[in-house]
Amino acid sequence: MTAGAFPFEANPNPVDAARRAELLADPGFGRVFTDHMVTIRYSDDKGWYDAKVGPRAPLTLDPATAVLHYAQEIFEGLKAYRLADGSMALFRPEQNARRFQRSAKRLAMPELPEDLFLQSCRQLIEVDQHWFPPVEGGSIYLRPFMIASEVFLGVKPSAEYLYMVIASAAGNYFKSGAPAIKIWVSEHYTRAAPGGTGAAKCGGNYASSLVAQSEAIRNGCDQVVFLDAAEHRWIEELGGMNLFFLFDDGTLITPPTDGTILEGITRESILVLAREQGLNVREERYAIDQWRADATSGKLVEAFACGTAAVVTPVGSVHSQNGSFTIGAGGPGQITQQLRAKLVDIQRGIAPDPHGWVQQIS
Repeated sequence: MTAGAFPFEANPNPVDAARRAELLADPGFGRVFTDHMVTIRYSDDKGWYDAKVGPRAPLTLDPATAVLHYAQEIFEGLKAYRLADGSMALFRPEQNARRFQRSAKRLAMPELPEDLFLQSCRQLIEVDQHWFPPVEGGSIYLRPFMIASEVFLGVKPSAEYLYMVIASAAGNYFKSGAPAIKIWVSEHYTRAAPGGTGAAKCGGNYASSLVAQSEAIRNGCDQVVFLDAAEHRWIEELGGMNLFFLFDDGTLITPPTDGTILEGITRESILVLAREQGLNVREERYAIDQWRADATSGKLVEAFACGTAAVVTPVGSVHSQNGSFTIGAGGPGQITQQLRAKLVDIQRGIAPDPHGWVQQIS
């Protein structure tokens, strides 16, 4: 099928305007959902078919549905922003579409055509744009995902799939209120190994990170950082974000995406903006013991995490069973703030977009 306008069925019982306004006053993240969703089906016989936008509703699944047993599932995350002229726009959605295809290939799932991915996101925003929250940093967060929907028990790729997009009004990702987050170093768990699914955006990667994330929270931290599986020495990424390290000589380092780290779209955007700002940007491995030494000596002046949900977030301190260390003054660094401001201003149409990253919807 091709990506024309999908058939639309309005939700017969949408959230009323007064209740919606109440929810949007403080939406938080990932808990306030819009009235509609997109569905597209796939089968080996038909290919992609039955695309539509309809009322958001619960799913009914047979107990033997493949995803429940063999975890064939992938997802994406991207945001829609309201621009200065009142229109809505997406930030680099074609990159999400392509990463979704790479994830599908790794999980032995069919690759959704890029035009269908883009149309599904655009149309849902057109229908539910009144769910944009009037709060600082507000956005509509889109969650495209695909699950194996064939009813069978047996270890093989499913012959049927369900692709969906849901939307959520979003405020700030972190609720701690601190100017910079605290990081916990996972000593016992790894997120991914060479040859695994680290570069794919699949639920299993996140499920395996939760025990380490829980350990981080118990130790008063906001996020966990994972080390490599082979030597348990090299910094990889947080539970859901990429990491950057800024040094006193203007060098900016981030771990390379070599198959165990998710290729973040915010990460790639930061690489471009940092080079334009004149920083010496390098993608290379960085060890946890070197992180401690550089922070202690003052050579490392800033560190930050980045991702779609949290955008750019300063890292203030790092904690582990072997002690703690602080980065710089423990708060947001000047370059971190500059890069975040540049990125956000482009996303929201405040600053020029020389790279064509912003795709206006309506």
